[in-house]
Amino acid sequence: MFRRWSVLAAVLLFAGLVFTAWHLDAAPARRDLSESRQTSVDIELILAVDISYSMDPDELALQREGYSRALTSAEFLNALKQGIHGKIAITYFEWAGVQDQKVVVPWRLIDGPESAGSVANEISQAPLRRAARTSISGALLFGMKLFESSGQRGIRRVIDISGDGANNSGPLVVVARDEVLSHGITINGLPVMLKRPSYSTMDIEQLDEYYEDCVIGGPAAFVVPVKDREKFVEAIRTKLVLEIASLSPDAKVTKASAANPRVPCTIGERIWQERWGN
Repeated sequence: MFRRWSVLAAVLLFAGLVFTAWHLDAAPARRDLSESRQTSVDIELILAVDISYSMDPDELALQREGYSRALTSAEFLNALKQGIHGKIAITYFEWAGVQDQKVVVPWRLIDGPESAGSVANEISQAPLRRAARTSISGALLFGMKLFESSGQRGIRRVIDISGDGANNSGPLVVVARDEVLSHGITINGLPVMLKRPSYSTMDIEQLDEYYEDCVIGGPAAFVVPVKDREKFVEAIRTKLVLEIASLSPDAKVTKASAANPRVPCTIGERIWQERWGN
């Protein structure tokens, strides 16, 4: 009987040692995992900017100026200070067709006037370019992948996409949008509506409604349309402040059901096919 209890005690002692060793080894791993999940910035923000041929050179320059001035504005810097961390991670890329996306400013940390000015300078100094087609879907999917290299973890992740036309290249925009939203990413929009639609362009009359119903999504998603050149810079500043402050504009239009959009979400593809046949 004594021998049987001795064996049992030895077994229990060995098991206890094994459990203790496993616990000591596993604890740092769990601690590291917990630390890796902690947020380091208030927002990981991607600025995705349309440079398709429908954007004329003046609009491209105005767009660059808008983002540069917005990032150094008193309103933006004040909103930045109000955040939990007081800093954001930001990157800026330009897009056109489904295979045409170019990072102009890689991921940067903005934590005050100096770093904001540096990013603004990078944006304004980069050479302007234009390219063919409009693939909002390609831009969204490209942006989604960029979060993997941000080097930070934000309380929120947002793709801020601007453009002056509907998707006419690559995957359907609602398919790309839903894929991005499934990863917990918010999409906000800045539809540029400075020109009246004509048969020589791919512009549509209700671009703001198209963005609301077919492009944006996620918690507190919103659209800030630009319909006046003189208010371009103001619109960009307003949108960035709202994103940093995690707010929605007072005049936000309620997003329509994806099953019943006010503007067909394939209108861009339809117009392209009618005019060019492919």
